[in-house]
Amino acid sequence: MFLADNAAEGSTSLFTPFDVFMVIFTVVIAIGFFRLLVSRDKKNIFALGFTLVALVIFLVADVKMVSGW
Repeated sequence: MFLADNAAEGSTSLFTPFDVFMVIFTVVIAIGFFRLLVSRDKKNIFALGFTLVALVIFLVADVKMVSGW
């Protein structure tokens, strides 16, 4: 019985409703980065860099978050 209780506790999901918002924000940031990248006007290097850093941070957070599901 004790081993079954430990196995049940170890298999609990860490999913929260906030995870959905994190994934949505990541998609929005990726869309913004793509639009900045393909713009034909003069490219704003600061905006590209800032968006790239935000995208990398959100992608790393999403990977860590999904690995806990």
